[in-house]
Amino acid sequence: MTTTTSTTTTPRPAPTGALSPARTTATAARVLRQLLHDPRTIALMLLVPCVMLFLLRYVFDGSPRTFDNIGASLLGIFPLITMFLVTSIATLRERTSGTLERLLAMPLGKGDLIAGYALAFGTLAIIQSALATGLALWFLGLDVTGSPWLLLLVALLDALLGTALGLFVSAFAASEFQAVQFMPAVIFTQLLLCGLFTPRDNMHPALEAISNVLPMSYAVDGMNEVLKHTDMTANFVRDALIVACCALLVLGLGAATLRRRTA
Repeated sequence: MTTTTSTTTTPRPAPTGALSPARTTATAARVLRQLLHDPRTIALMLLVPCVMLFLLRYVFDGSPRTFDNIGASLLGIFPLITMFLVTSIATLRERTSGTLERLLAMPLGKGDLIAGYALAFGTLAIIQSALATGLALWFLGLDVTGSPWLLLLVALLDALLGTALGLFVSAFAASEFQAVQFMPAVIFTQLLLCGLFTPRDNMHPALEAISNVLPMSYAVDGMNEVLKHTDMTANFVRDALIVACCALLVLGLGAATLRRRTA
């Protein structure tokens, strides 16, 4: 009589050390390949901000100065909203489909996964911001005093912030419908308090205090600095650094709160 011995293999735990460039870039490449097979998502990310700016320009066709006053701010806000929506839903879909659980059973840390997603969506954010900025400046006639490159920088930082926020809130949504429901709390509140509709120092003191800790407020302030000043100012550097640091902080929180599956 022969006996057979069975061996069982246990999944290799995800690494907990430093980020791996190879694992991060492999994750980013996989996400980009998936997005390239979804033309509707690509169109949403790249074209919707441009369409919104186009509509906004001709809504104020009889008052072009109004477009100049708010167009720069919305040039950063529209990509932020779009990237938040697409990133939160795409990440949630990975988890509910079981893809995230399979990935985390491999030698892939949470930090690698979040960084890979940020790199993939950040690549699209660069293209999106460049398209929107080019359209606003050279086709729609947005008049800014500062350098177009500074305008592009803030638009890119806003898009990356939207990506980071989308990755973060996806950990708390159980369905795509719930992910969309986070927009009023996370995005629309910032939109109302960021100083786009009225200067922040004219708000109620309690609302002004809240506005002072919201990253979108500094995104709008940075755009306004480019709108009014020829050179890079200290205030612009401060605003850009705050938006960038907020994006990095939210990405870190996203990695810390990442779950394998929706409960």
